[in-house]
Amino acid sequence: MFLHIVKARYLNDYKVEVAFNDGRSGIVDLANALKGPMFEPLKDLDLFSRLKVDEDLDTIVWPNGADFAPEFIYFLTFKNDKSLKEQFTRWGYIS
Repeated sequence: MFLHIVKARYLNDYKVEVAFNDGRSGIVDLANALKGPMFEPLKDLDLFSRLKVDEDLDTIVWPNGADFAPEFIYFLTFKNDKSLKEQFTRWGYIS
């Protein structure tokens, strides 16, 4: 199954409530992921808060063209869920 973000809602700071097509939902904090030329502008909370779900890409996007892979957002959202450790290891997010 390919992961897709089906809903996203800006909360505050760099936190976003996300829902995935596998039925899971949670809150992701993207503060530490905003690195590099595409993501640095998102440190402006006004721009960051203008996120939306792109139905073609099935992930969160911003007006400046930035987006994160849904798998990366899934990992950040559920990285402390021990039942997903094997999956995150396969994806290369943990070793």
